[in-house]
Amino acid sequence: MSRIFAFSLVAVAVVLAGCEASQPKVGSDQARTAATGSAGGAAAQNVNAKLGRCDRPAGTIALVEDTSLDWYRAYMDKYRLGSTSPVLRLLIQQSNCFIVVERGRAMANMQQERALQQSGEMRQNSNFGKGQMVAADYSLTPEVLMSARGTSGLGAALGGFGGRLGVLGAVAGGIQTNEAAVMLTLVDNRSGVQVAAAEGSSSNTDFNLGAVLVGSSGFGGAGGYTNTPQGKVVTAAFTDAYNNIITAVRNYAPQSMGDRGMGTGGRLTVEGSSQQQGASVQSSQAAGPSSNPAQNANLSVRDVQIKLNQLGYNVGAPDGQLGRATVAGIRAFQRDRRLTISGQLDQATMNELAK
Repeated sequence: MSRIFAFSLVAVAVVLAGCEASQPKVGSDQARTAATGSAGGAAAQNVNAKLGRCDRPAGTIALVEDTSLDWYRAYMDKYRLGSTSPVLRLLIQQSNCFIVVERGRAMANMQQERALQQSGEMRQNSNFGKGQMVAADYSLTPEVLMSARGTSGLGAALGGFGGRLGVLGAVAGGIQTNEAAVMLTLVDNRSGVQVAAAEGSSSNTDFNLGAVLVGSSGFGGAGGYTNTPQGKVVTAAFTDAYNNIITAVRNYAPQSMGDRGMGTGGRLTVEGSSQQQGASVQSSQAAGPSSNPAQNANLSVRDVQIKLNQLGYNVGAPDGQLGRATVAGIRAFQRDRRLTISGQLDQATMNELAK
């Protein structure tokens, strides 16, 4: 009991000390989130040591935050945390893995400046002409999968002891765990192909003393002495997710369809489908030999490479991979034969190669 009494005195002292007002502190460590510091161009200062960094950017990127989705409305209504874009913008620029281009609300201001230029209201040489905006190579879409406060804690386990343990019971009852899980999706804007996706998570513990003290020891609502906002947990989760995106980008290897061009027909065929490019070799064999094989040629990438080399296009040693040299050879062949120049093994190209 003496230890409990001593702990109670310490807790009371902390509560009473919290009643005193203090001067605002510039750059408070307690107020910082996982996204801290600043960024200017390729330089960054006071960055979270756990944030990944790249030697050079992989391209330009725009943030796409769909405010019409259910998660965003629930996120705003419950926690009033605002847009996720400022946090992600800071993390992206500090990492130097992408260059952020504006596609959000500031676009309206950019267009307004251009409208003023066109109206003649701006000074001469304001240099707001066309052809200066930078294209966004990629789009990054954030989503909060789960953000919950008080998901677990000692309050439920020790709640029945609150009255008998006094301040100790109050402290135990005020310990709660907050958790958040988020998702980031990276899409190539030119092709529409998803190139990376990553989940991130975070949790922290709240020590909320004031609300419990009212019923247990009669000191009144003194307020929590370490009450971490849910926004810090969500920010840490996005930092975790973005670090996972950086890892995915560093280890990136493009997906390949192998012997056919992407988007020209999949391998999973459907009865009655007209996708000759996606038809399996077995279905071609089942149909029996054609009177004109060149009209439904089904060549492997290795066969195409051998044929191109024979025709003088020099695509290198046949390896069955649709690499840069092979694509360049296909494009040259298509140009010479007046076919659609795509660099892909479409049916017309294979028919021409089979002649």
